[in-house]
Amino acid sequence: MNLLEINKAVSLINQQDRDLLLTSINNANQIILIGNGGSNAIASHIAVDYIKFLNKKSLAFSDPSMLTASMNDYGTENAYAKYIDNYKDNNTLVILISSSGNSLNIYNSAKYCYENNIKFILLTGFNFNNKTRKEFGHHAVLDYWIDSHSYGVVECVHQIFLHSIIDN
Repeated sequence: MNLLEINKAVSLINQQDRDLLLTSINNANQIILIGNGGSNAIASHIAVDYIKFLNKKSLAFSDPSMLTASMNDYGTENAYAKYIDNYKDNNTLVILISSSGNSLNIYNSAKYCYENNIKFILLTGFNFNNKTRKEFGHHAVLDYWIDSHSYGVVECVHQIFLHSIIDN
């Protein structure tokens, strides 16, 4: 992981995107955060911090038993969309985190949110025209893309961005 690349990506975090993130969170009754692997760890961490510091009801789909049962019952590609379906309320904001933007379960979650008029934020990296961003980025409340092909850089900047609204 290149520290210069991280510094460059962090320097591109702008106040307009931070304001939109904060406004979206403040206007929602609850936040559902979704991600795979390292992005799931970010989702879990940020959910805790949004509860603790923003007093905002937040959920991350990170319980191993629920994850494996949902993947078994609904397929890996549909498990997250089913989780959103089960836990959404009338004013839920979903934050979808995917370094590549090409994970089918994240893509299907964005599709589910779009088709069910659920507000969502999309955080991706790698290719500018990744699958989820290309199809659903323009439907997202915020489409936040990191110009890097390094998992370390993309994941770190996603976490910094999501955390940046806490320390105002």
